[in-house]
Amino acid sequence: MKQTGFTLIEILVTVAILAILCSATYGFFTSIYKGIVYYRERVTVSALAGQYLEIARNLPYSQVGTQNGNPNGPLADSPSPLNITFNGINYRIYYTVNALHDPADTNIGVQDYKQVKLYIKNIFTEATNSFVTTIAPISLASMGSGGVLSLQVINKAWQPVPGAAINITNTNITPNINLTRTSDANGKWVEIGLPPDSNYHIVATKNGYSVDQTYSITQYPGASNPDATVISGQVTQNTFVIDQLSNLVFYTLNQTCQPISDIGANVQGAKLISPGVSKFNKNYTSDSSGSIYPSSAVSCSSSCGAASCCLEWDNYIPALTGSLYMVYGTSPVQSVDLSPNSSQNSNLILGPKTANSLLVVVKDVFGNPVEGAKVELSNAGLNYNTTEYTGGSVWNQYDWSGGPGQTNWFWPNQYYQDDGNISNDAIPLALRLSPGSAPYNMSGSLISSAFDTGTDQTFYTTLNWQATAEDQVTSIKFQIATNNDNETWNFTGPDGTAGSYYEVPGITINSANNNMRYIRYKAFLATNNPQKTPMLSNVSVNYVSGCPTPGQAMFPGLTADENYTITVSNSANGYQTQTFNDADISGYFILQVILSQ
Repeated sequence: MKQTGFTLIEILVTVAILAILCSATYGFFTSIYKGIVYYRERVTVSALAGQYLEIARNLPYSQVGTQNGNPNGPLADSPSPLNITFNGINYRIYYTVNALHDPADTNIGVQDYKQVKLYIKNIFTEATNSFVTTIAPISLASMGSGGVLSLQVINKAWQPVPGAAINITNTNITPNINLTRTSDANGKWVEIGLPPDSNYHIVATKNGYSVDQTYSITQYPGASNPDATVISGQVTQNTFVIDQLSNLVFYTLNQTCQPISDIGANVQGAKLISPGVSKFNKNYTSDSSGSIYPSSAVSCSSSCGAASCCLEWDNYIPALTGSLYMVYGTSPVQSVDLSPNSSQNSNLILGPKTANSLLVVVKDVFGNPVEGAKVELSNAGLNYNTTEYTGGSVWNQYDWSGGPGQTNWFWPNQYYQDDGNISNDAIPLALRLSPGSAPYNMSGSLISSAFDTGTDQTFYTTLNWQATAEDQVTSIKFQIATNNDNETWNFTGPDGTAGSYYEVPGITINSANNNMRYIRYKAFLATNNPQKTPMLSNVSVNYVSGCPTPGQAMFPGLTADENYTITVSNSANGYQTQTFNDADISGYFILQVILSQ
């Protein structure tokens, strides 16, 4: 007897088809449901926006403000939001209000209108919608009273810093002021309608930048930048200078360049909050590698290529705090002039501490250490006479008038070659762009002679130069090349590639150039205005062969007395002799000597 029915395969196919149809139907209805929810939410939010923006518009102009903000008023803000339920959904509603000035109005003290921003947040989904409107006064009489803060944020080069965060606080008035604003493309922000008071604390910063702020004169009498005073109907102006953070490492070493750990040191900056109060003044202890990493109390950034890039530009001076060692010399000399967005190292060469000592630092008129200067210290009454020579290493060139053609460094006023767009002998003496179709060519370059340091155990520290750049339209930058064969010259910048350049004086030379005997620099001069040219007056390369201290001579273990004679000379290189009679040496005494030619 023949039986009929479905096979297993037919049943599986049928089930699969039904599953697909059910899934498609479910997805279709789900999509419809989500669409209904979405459009219902949009309608609800729009209705709320219209209602709550109208509340702001119906307020008297002088009262349009938030409970904790400036302008101040009855509207809810983020610290004190409105919590409502609409169509069964919970929402959080708050405002921000800014009093704004129309750029077309030349009177910056006038408040032209207020910008009201309404935020509506769905508590369940956490979705936030925002709506903006502007409200203008019906008449000048409705504008209310108050004062104006006109704030400018610039960098070290006096260029505007856009996007800087500006925090304005005042806990001396009720309600308290706590505002965070952002500088515009010109680095400016104008805050209008503030209540009159003399305790407005202002902080300006930016991610990866230093911090500049005002200070309370109660806490810091004589503060150079006191908290701002706002006067009704007047404009108070204040400028803040911030710039990119940098990296600085101090190494504590013995006289054979071996690291010394657990050395206490104080690092102090030259910037002052008030007389006698440094902006940066901290104590540190060197780690197992003899390293000290000073850092400001700000978030670190890798913008300068170092994980510990936390220090603002300044002139930093290290000083030991322990009793076992004293500084026999440093490299670079004494203090470190740290530039924005740079990375520098400084060696502190230490030796046993003695009760009385003399450290002589010899520099030329450009501030460069003088190598090989003879320093004679004598005292007839103590039958003492000792001569030391300044150790350390600097290659300096300040005269190019002898022209090109010198392959190896011998005559200090010559160089290797240029591209024909360089003027080397104009008065006053400096390297310039040469005349072209306009007064000056747009760019030019020069390669120095090869300088022999005498050993392949050479550590190059910093590249310095002195120049005049006009109106930010001219520039000077460098590349460095080193080798051990005096033939292979590959010029590179601070990141070790041919595409980078040393653009900031005092920047650390890339370590890839170390352990090389010969060195050359290549200078690039450029202008955006053919009527102007940069002028380069001095170039110096600091380096260490072994572990000397550039331009410094140390005399430890002295007897305290006021009748020492100090004579410093370097006649072989054309320097004048300096003599100091009746020198009173007591404790750790440092003498800085300037030799002129």
